[in-house]
Amino acid sequence: MYPRVHVFLSFAQTSIKGCVKMTLYKVYISVKSQQVYAYPEESQWEYEVTATRNEIKVFEKLFYQLKSVQSRNFLRAHEPQLVKPYHVDGENDQYDRRLKKVYAWIHEFTSDDSKRFIEQLPYFQRRKEIQL
Repeated sequence: MYPRVHVFLSFAQTSIKGCVKMTLYKVYISVKSQQVYAYPEESQWEYEVTATRNEIKVFEKLFYQLKSVQSRNFLRAHEPQLVKPYHVDGENDQYDRRLKKVYAWIHEFTSDDSKRFIEQLPYFQRRKEIQL
């Protein structure tokens, strides 16, 4: 499983969604270092996100999965018989899918400016709305 490292700020804002009271926490996401930070001064970060504890845990799990795929790819890259071109390599596809999930998750909980930036990324696809 993935390591249980949870970061939460001591101050939070509370909102009510439906009948359930939810506490939102502000955290700082670095896709480059694949980390979730509780304080902006901890390290450099790219996105500020406001989410619940459970939603923050999803970021941690996705980053753990990315690191796991990276490790497998690193080991595999040192065996010449296992090296494949990037476009036909399933391990690279796994990494790409998880990275897309990270950006989709950030898009869900970040500011409007960050959302506009993410929407301009070449691999970001908006979900299609289904009309009933």
